[in-house]
Amino acid sequence: MVQNVLVLLLGFPGVGKLTIARELGAALPARVIDNHWINNPILALLADDGLGKLPDAVWEQTAKVRQAILDTIATLCAPAANFIFTNSGIQEDARSLASYEQLKDASDRRRALFVPVRLLCDEDELVRRVTSPTRRDRLKSIDPEAARQRSRMASVLDPKHPNSLTVDVTAISVEEATEKIHEHVKGLVALSVSDTIVP
Repeated sequence: MVQNVLVLLLGFPGVGKLTIARELGAALPARVIDNHWINNPILALLADDGLGKLPDAVWEQTAKVRQAILDTIATLCAPAANFIFTNSGIQEDARSLASYEQLKDASDRRRALFVPVRLLCDEDELVRRVTSPTRRDRLKSIDPEAARQRSRMASVLDPKHPNSLTVDVTAISVEEATEKIHEHVKGLVALSVSDTIVP
């Protein structure tokens, strides 16, 4: 049985983090904490159309919301509970690294198995996905040009963690991506259990 695991799905907007998180959440089972679950209490207060750049100070406020959630998970939630977080995560971006460190610290405080998963997608498919009308209902970015630029100029955060997994979701189904991640998590759990058995 999978217990006390914290999975972090990293990927650019539109890659399908939340969709995969929901499938994986049912399989593990785990509580899904989408980055917009954290961001939207702040974003909902702004006149944001999903196309423009938000002021940097916004992310200082969302970091406070994230920290409150992580403190609760680390100190109050059931020890066996599993969690799946989603985050954009850009390589060599200070804010992305700070968010990652917040999540890893909470996982360490719980003594949870921490599993970062990078979700990759090619440019044209990413642009197609980001323009989905349902994204705006959740205050998500719907800017195809920003998605194209991000795909060309940046890369998804690679934390180099020993439990990391990278999955290219360009041409596979949500179910296939979820199965890859689920099998990876189960393998890590089995390995950690065998490591704790004293001969």
